Amino acid sequence: MGKAMRVLVRWLPVVLMTMVPFLQPSHAATFNVSPTGDDAGEGTADRPFRTVAAAVSKARGTPGPHTIQLANGRYELAETLRLEPADSGLTLEAAIGAQPVLSGGRRLVGWVRDASVEGLWKVTLPEVRAGQWYFQQLFADGRRLQRARTPNEGFFRTTAALGTNTPIALPFHAGDLREAWTQWPRARLIMLMKWTDLQVPIRAVDPSKSVASLPGGPRPYWMSEGDARYWVENVPDAMDQPGEWFLDERSGVLSLLAPSGMDPNQSVVVAPRLQTLVTIAGDPKSQTPVHRLFLRRLSFVESDYEAPLDGMISPQAAVPIRGALRVQHSVQVSFEECTFRNLGGYAVEFGRGARRCRIYRCSVNEVGGGAVRLGEMDDRTPDDFSACRGHEILDSRFVGLGRIFTPAVGVLVLQSGGNRIAHNEIADLYYTAISVGWNWGYQETPCRENVIEFNHLHHIGQGRLSDMGGVYTLGIQHGTIVRNNLVHDIESYDYGGWGLYTDEGSTGILLENNVVYRCKSAGFHQHYGRDNVVRNNIFAFNRENQLMRTRDEDHRSFTFTNNIVYFDSGKLLGSSWKNNQYLIDHNIYFDARVGADAARMTLDGGSWAQWQARGHDQRSIVADPLFKDATRFDFSLQPQSPALAHGFRPIAIANVGPRSK
Repeated sequence: MGKAMRVLVRWLPVVLMTMVPFLQPSHAATFNVSPTGDDAGEGTADRPFRTVAAAVSKARGTPGPHTIQLANGRYELAETLRLEPADSGLTLEAAIGAQPVLSGGRRLVGWVRDASVEGLWKVTLPEVRAGQWYFQQLFADGRRLQRARTPNEGFFRTTAALGTNTPIALPFHAGDLREAWTQWPRARLIMLMKWTDLQVPIRAVDPSKSVASLPGGPRPYWMSEGDARYWVENVPDAMDQPGEWFLDERSGVLSLLAPSGMDPNQSVVVAPRLQTLVTIAGDPKSQTPVHRLFLRRLSFVESDYEAPLDGMISPQAAVPIRGALRVQHSVQVSFEECTFRNLGGYAVEFGRGARRCRIYRCSVNEVGGGAVRLGEMDDRTPDDFSACRGHEILDSRFVGLGRIFTPAVGVLVLQSGGNRIAHNEIADLYYTAISVGWNWGYQETPCRENVIEFNHLHHIGQGRLSDMGGVYTLGIQHGTIVRNNLVHDIESYDYGGWGLYTDEGSTGILLENNVVYRCKSAGFHQHYGRDNVVRNNIFAFNRENQLMRTRDEDHRSFTFTNNIVYFDSGKLLGSSWKNNQYLIDHNIYFDARVGADAARMTLDGGSWAQWQARGHDQRSIVADPLFKDATRFDFSLQPQSPALAHGFRPIAIANVGPRSK
């Protein structure tokens, strides 16, 4: 055999293997779907199917892999679309130039005007009256309408903390709650507390004592707020503003106080029927996953959420709320250039056994929960088939989150490791943007080696909840990296509007090259943890404190080095720094109120000289870092900056957020 032939034989298998993802078997086919099609058709371009389910069934019955292309239009799913191992290799996508919409709802028609009240329209839904359907949301022309609410703006307030017994006792101001509301089992009292919420019916109201009874309890200690904010939804006498609606489950009558000029028979008014639009699930018994499945350029809209009659109290991050699209025991499932809006809970969930899945160039907006959740709460020692790991969340925009569940997180990582969350914009939500970890303390978990980088996280909290972060971590997380993120405008209701927040037991995390500014409580806060490294970050214009450390422990909390801290309000160091179990050195500090005069700086209640005498910041300097334009939040450094001479590495933020193609 000649040399050339030997080389060819040696490398041919490798070449063929690299070509496999791009080669389609000769028997692969494309099936077409159109809202004007017929499920008795053949799925061809001239005889398309009408439903996605019919196309999936046809593809499943023939050798693949296959492509299903959806024509322009609206597809109302009669039931959850379920994809399984037999669907491996399938691509479900929009046809070229089309914008198909998959809805979990149903358009409501047959509205009748009620002349007794201006703008009042009604429609009777027999399925609701028969107990076969109930919904918690209503949409008109793509916009979520407000379920009847009181008060219309702001909140009621408790007169003292909730009771600690079962049922929960709620002390209210006279006149706020009405005894008549107890006759509506689907009425909801929604209360904001610390970092979470409570959404429950009203079981009893005692007007003489101004005390209401709520299901649940005993109340966790951390819920204690003496003047907690709450409101009531889904009682008929609260429907007093244009755009509000009420659904009477006994009569099946849906009432809508339409906005001025709106005729619901001319508008597209949609009520959701499904909580889950799509499930992609392998078989754990045979350990057969779904493998290589692609969803491209599709819009998923109008799902509902689970609402138990006894209501729910979320411990944190709206974790009882699941995804409208759920992936389990599947490998390499990819959502590309998809849109998710007007959904009831989280948009996409990669759960137990999901591995190496991807969200790329997607958008999530106006959803009841967060954008993405990874992993489960309780999978601390999963086997290889059940582990959730290795996902990518890339170049996506998640805006307008937590519209029903205030404590929802933009991207929630539970017991899941090896994920990359990069180049996303997460904004306009009421709790944490990215939360990583689900363990309180120093136990090992699968949550490790996550990379959070180049994300733009902003306008978080908005004064609704407390105890939140732009990036929030929990527990031991060896190899986790938080870098090159732009984090700003975090506003908590009370305490805890932090930029980078290493909470309970956070350990082994590197936080570097981040720019964090205009946070209410501090740019960086560690509650307690071990051996984290905070280096080469910029913390600027944070209001109450610049840096915070809460709990003293006998090990090193963190190393804080080569950072720039620039401020004009509040304290440099907040909370507890007394036991010296941290390494803090080689930083640049500048308090614009006192300038570069180190003698006028105060740290932990003492002078700069006293602070250094304790062994801290021996090589740090007090100097103006000479940002190009700090007043406009341009934190790039001028060439003559003393920070550059001090070894600070410039942080380029032009590449933060979603990248263009």
